[in-house]
Amino acid sequence: MRESSHLLAGLRQRIARIAADGGLPGRPAAGWLASGHAPFDDALGGGLAVGRTHEFFAADTLDATSAAAFAALLALRTPGKAPLIWLRTVDAGRRAGRIYAPGIAELGGDPDRLLLVETGDSKALLACASDAIRCAGSAAVIVESWGRLPLLDLTAGRRLALGARDAGTTLLMLRLGAAPAPSVAETRWSVAAAASHALEANAPGAPAFDLELLRWRSGAAGARWRLDWNHDEQSFGQGVGDAALSGALLPLPARRAMASHGAKAA
Repeated sequence: MRESSHLLAGLRQRIARIAADGGLPGRPAAGWLASGHAPFDDALGGGLAVGRTHEFFAADTLDATSAAAFAALLALRTPGKAPLIWLRTVDAGRRAGRIYAPGIAELGGDPDRLLLVETGDSKALLACASDAIRCAGSAAVIVESWGRLPLLDLTAGRRLALGARDAGTTLLMLRLGAAPAPSVAETRWSVAAAASHALEANAPGAPAFDLELLRWRSGAAGARWRLDWNHDEQSFGQGVGDAALSGALLPLPARRAMASHGAKAA
């Protein structure tokens, strides 16, 4: 607890400096964290609900970076200079890699808005999360963990969800290297990297994501979308030549079966 108190003290000081510079407020309008992709946002009633908990799982271990990138880009779409608080364990940093500020800038985000806190263990991580969601003026709070997180049981999850709701803070849980399990999250997502569309001269295309809605407390789950990131508009959009819904892509079970077959053949 001493570690988390020290970390949060520094965190609050940083947020206070941003507020003094006139960087706040910056919460999404109308209670939604919108992606900018109209079919996606409309299907959810406007986007991800603000003041709620949303979980993101990587469809495969190799998709961990894509899941983290999608959550971060979505949060950084909020207007103004409200900070994005990113909490992660040291172990998650070793496994998923370090966050590269120039890379965030290259995607159109402002790395100066990112407040990164690394904790020694999951106990300190959840303690920091409990305090961070109550820090007024944040764009969102990302909590990144790797593997099973036994301390995040239904009681702990409910406590975080209530704190986020009371403060109006959007809580994005990055559950990397873990399998989906019952929780109190408003939505639960599986995120995978999608093939990008090459640009002129066969240059690498924009980051693309394949999303599956695993759970939605306010509606039916099971829908899938393909979202491409637009650097210039700092928004997600529909990839060139793609249907609004990614139903044209292979269903996940078929895709995984093909991947498994390919692995055996190799």
